[in-house]
Amino acid sequence: MTLWEINRISSGAFTTALSEIFEHSPWVAERASAARPFAGIAELHGAMMAAVRAAPEEMQLALIRAHPELAGKAAIRGELTPDSRLEQSRAGLNECSPDELARLRALNANYHAKFGFPFILAVKGYDRPGVLREFARRIENDRDAEFEAAMAQIGRITRSRLDDLLAE
Repeated sequence: MTLWEINRISSGAFTTALSEIFEHSPWVAERASAARPFAGIAELHGAMMAAVRAAPEEMQLALIRAHPELAGKAAIRGELTPDSRLEQSRAGLNECSPDELARLRALNANYHAKFGFPFILAVKGYDRPGVLREFARRIENDRDAEFEAAMAQIGRITRSRLDDLLAE
């Protein structure tokens, strides 16, 4: 699909086409639809992020919680969205050693207990050791810093997904 097409389709078709850019959160595309036409992917992404930032905190938190844990239960059960599966596999998270998997499980549990939401990382450009280092570093943050970090990472993830989906 092209940006030209995205700018011209109905609001419903727009929402459907972009519904999974933000993990299990089609409301983001629905709200951004009214800002059309977009001059470029950056402008489209900006409108989508503005919709997220304008949403009440409980909706933002629901968006964060819609993301799967890295190498977590959804991955093991094969329940990741196609985008999440591809992103995690590119970082090698589908090939964890037993020790790495145990470390990720412990980090996921500790992080969720501390913050109440999953660790979000745009894993593009990371390998397994890099993911583990970043996870261990960020678990030391306070909740406000991690909420903002999660939102920033969602921005990176979704921009990459839009770039993969659309041609300008």
